[in-house]
Amino acid sequence: MSSYSDSPPPPSSIAPTPDTTVSPSIPTTTATTTTTTTTLLAEENPSTTLVQQQVVPTLTWPDNSELDLGWIENLISTFDWSSKNIPPSEFPSVLPVHVFDSLILTASKILHKEPNCLRIDPDDSSTVVVVGDVHGQLHDLIFLLNNAGFPSHNRFYVFNGDYVDRGAWGLETFLLLLAWKVFMPHRVFLLRGNHESKYCTSVYGFEKEVLTKYGDKGKHVYRKCLGCFEGLPLATIIAGCVYTAHGGLFRSIPSTPSKRSKGKKKNRRLCFNSEPKSLSLGSLDELSRARRSVLDPPWEGLNLIPGDVLWSDPSMTLGLSPNKERGIGLLWGPDCTEDFLKKFNLKLIIRSHEGPDAREKRSGFGGMDVGYTIDHVVESGKLITVFSAPDYPQFQATEERYKNKGAYIVLEPPHFDNPNFYSFEAITPRPQVNPYYDYVDVIDSDEELDLVSMISANPKIVI
Repeated sequence: MSSYSDSPPPPSSIAPTPDTTVSPSIPTTTATTTTTTTTLLAEENPSTTLVQQQVVPTLTWPDNSELDLGWIENLISTFDWSSKNIPPSEFPSVLPVHVFDSLILTASKILHKEPNCLRIDPDDSSTVVVVGDVHGQLHDLIFLLNNAGFPSHNRFYVFNGDYVDRGAWGLETFLLLLAWKVFMPHRVFLLRGNHESKYCTSVYGFEKEVLTKYGDKGKHVYRKCLGCFEGLPLATIIAGCVYTAHGGLFRSIPSTPSKRSKGKKKNRRLCFNSEPKSLSLGSLDELSRARRSVLDPPWEGLNLIPGDVLWSDPSMTLGLSPNKERGIGLLWGPDCTEDFLKKFNLKLIIRSHEGPDAREKRSGFGGMDVGYTIDHVVESGKLITVFSAPDYPQFQATEERYKNKGAYIVLEPPHFDNPNFYSFEAITPRPQVNPYYDYVDVIDSDEELDLVSMISANPKIVI
């Protein structure tokens, strides 16, 4: 596992104060294009019209390919403006394909070089902000960044995944976070969620969102996003005492020498038992060796750890068991939380993955009304779920909305093991936009995976 500690950042990485607000005005340092609209001035003269020029900001890639804080602020205000003023099909006028390509290529190179489990070692002058699911709710993410303070030399960010799907601005949300990653690669850490996959994005809207926004270039943009998803790390260890991941814990994959391994030691091969008689917790070493570069983490076979990390849920029942409700991953009880914390000398597990729609069906667990729950309290520490998308999901078929708050966690020195919770409400009103998926009839809360559809979406999956 690589370790990231404090080193001198660029001078421009100094963050605004938490009460800074993002202006929706058009950035002045960005290239612009114009579109023409015609407005009827009926109150003055019904027979006259006025041609208005609407200036559309167009983002450009820096000549030196180095991002700075001004570029990030332009990106934020431009995405905010475009979400309110132009139809989705005109998004390439804001972010041309060649600028998208430069951003995602640069970010992908950084992400693919990172290990599965990142070690983050802040010093006593730093804080760490941990963020849960954001699900394409761009305006709530912008609020969170301003409220908690931008990433900076002494403010780390760990995002627990699920940047896309369900919300209407998954592409903008993901690209904004990639831009922060490129600008501050040792301060911003992006983990993978279960929705950063081919299957989920084909069901919950992100694929259609990209195709709508980029038209004939949409398939190219979508493929690039999928490739970037494969590079996202799976977990972090913060200050040596906090484990974070999207879903949570994972199984051990037992290995024994095969019969063919007798003879010279150098020729030995390992034979993995993918269906052990009893499940046991995996180790951080096993996590570091898992193969994360898959479009859809498999639910069967030899490479089960990524699926466990992304899809598993806590339980009030002791032990490890298959997560039959979701069709992939595990359920783990408070005894497993204690074993994991104690074995690796940890104090906290911070995971995400469950919003208000999932939690209303889970007996024994608190709801997601305030954006977080403390799920297990054991001798060695706590298990926490944090969810950062307020009033989720954006499109709801029920008469009464959940109206949940979102939350983020701040870990402070000297020990970073006493979490501070910050809840916030959704930004209203949201810009009017059509959903990119059938939110009335779609599979509810990621449950009961259609494995046939997953296989057809990714024929390379080995069952």
